[in-house]
Amino acid sequence: MTNDFRSQFIELLRHGTTLAAVLCLFALCHPVEAFAQKKKRAATDEKIYLDHADELQYNQMEMPGVQVVRGRVEFRYQDSRLNCDSAYFNQQQNSFRAFGHVKMRKSGGITITCDRANYYGMSGMVEARQNVVLTQPGRSLHCDSLDYNSNTDYANYFGGNGGTLVDGKNKIVSRRGEYYLSQHEANFFDDVVMTSPQYRITTDNLFYNTQTEEAHVTGPSVIKTNKGEVINTTDGYYYSRTDHMELNGRSTITSEERDIVGDNLRYNNKTGDSEGHGDVKMVDKVNDRVITGDNVFYNEKSRKGHGEGNVVYIDRKNKNSLKAQFVDYTDSAAVATGSPLVKDFSQKDTLYMSSDTIRMKAFNLDTDSVYRKIHCYNNVRMYRRDLQAVWGLMIYNTKDSCMTMYQDPIVWSDDRQLFGDSIKAYTNDSTLREAYVMGQAMSIEMARDRENYNQISSRLMHAYFTDGKLRRTDAIGNVLSVFCPEDDKDSTLIGLIYMETDTMRMFVTPTKQLDHIWSSKSEGTMYPMTQIPPGKDRLPGFAWFDYIRPLDPDDLYRRVGKGDNLKLMRQVAIRPPRQRIDGSREDQR
Repeated sequence: MTNDFRSQFIELLRHGTTLAAVLCLFALCHPVEAFAQKKKRAATDEKIYLDHADELQYNQMEMPGVQVVRGRVEFRYQDSRLNCDSAYFNQQQNSFRAFGHVKMRKSGGITITCDRANYYGMSGMVEARQNVVLTQPGRSLHCDSLDYNSNTDYANYFGGNGGTLVDGKNKIVSRRGEYYLSQHEANFFDDVVMTSPQYRITTDNLFYNTQTEEAHVTGPSVIKTNKGEVINTTDGYYYSRTDHMELNGRSTITSEERDIVGDNLRYNNKTGDSEGHGDVKMVDKVNDRVITGDNVFYNEKSRKGHGEGNVVYIDRKNKNSLKAQFVDYTDSAAVATGSPLVKDFSQKDTLYMSSDTIRMKAFNLDTDSVYRKIHCYNNVRMYRRDLQAVWGLMIYNTKDSCMTMYQDPIVWSDDRQLFGDSIKAYTNDSTLREAYVMGQAMSIEMARDRENYNQISSRLMHAYFTDGKLRRTDAIGNVLSVFCPEDDKDSTLIGLIYMETDTMRMFVTPTKQLDHIWSSKSEGTMYPMTQIPPGKDRLPGFAWFDYIRPLDPDDLYRRVGKGDNLKLMRQVAIRPPRQRIDGSREDQR
């Protein structure tokens, strides 16, 4: 016993025998407890045990019930051990205050180090302060102030510069947070920043699972990827292990190549898969396209996409759009089904076209020789203010600007109707340049009296346009014609001219009036309007399909047949090209 301790002990004896007896009992009890610690105690033991200290002091007058211990201090409580440089130990209250190099170890690999700490055995609460580090296998939490309940494994940190959780390659910084160690759940609040090799997340509310590495943000949040994408959301999940993201509520994903906005978005940075649900809009900045729909799917690696529900595919570069219930697309091709509608707005007047199925494919992308092929199948209907048409199958090639109509095509312009077995139309910048009607060609124009018709039928028919206006028509082979010339003074019909020839050429003024007609050797008869023989006012095969004609863009989806008695003759001159399974071309005639 040192001289200082001996003198303090004698001084205490002078204050009364009772206090001396208590101190003697306390001194005698220490070895007993140290011996008793070697025995196995029940798991419900809630007492704190002082296992070791280099120096012990006790002053009942200054600090009643408190033992002052210094030098290599070690406490034990259930499955926890704590070391420090010095401590105030209150055995009656089952608590202590620890100072200097405080280190607490708990079963399961949990460790807390700090500069000072308060420990309350009855509640199992640890109040760790200054340079606090809480560690578990594979992760650590650094903060200024931490309250930890060793009974429930619940910790919360606050104050100072907040805290930092390091979980493998993931790091989370926030002003304050909660950590449920047994459940592997952590909640972070205020100025939260989470960084990983793939992402950087900033938010005010983040919930994180240290076992699954799943992060959940709520409130306005920004996520930036290592590829330069920026995500804005108010409710999102991020899975670090799979590099997968789920965004709920109105969210956006922006990048140099594309922007995506939708009510629910899914994105996997590793596989390149992305999908959106609920009023989705995707802007392809590289190809200058916009895709909207109820559900949109896209893979950035294969560059393949799919849209469902009110899909609109807009090609701003080529000034056209595609609308349908279902659209599959790549950078070079698109297939639309479910009431598809094509819009061409490259000219002043927009052209609308619909069919059961529409296929578009591009060739020679990223070159100066790029071109596209468009196929329309079944019930093809087209409307433009100055031009309307219906037919069964269309093939359009932008390489030569040729649109071929198969399966009973009918074309209208003002009071003119043109039909045949097939029609080829050539355009310049969507402006009609030439048209060829092959097989059963017939041109019909309604006269001003709305009762008679000017008609021409032939084997072939060629039409030539200037600035989109018809200027010349050539009828070739077995030409039959019916004309009702007008009186220049009062525009009344003079009579009816029936003529047969091999070739006929007609010239039309810019105001759509007949200028003059040229023909090879011909035979014809002119009848006064009151003496036209029955049936001579109609050529064989005559049919006026005004009830089929599209009236406006909303009328394109209407289905109507010609009627058995008005269908074109089945004398097929040209059929569309077909493909064998081996890819070779088969021309059936």
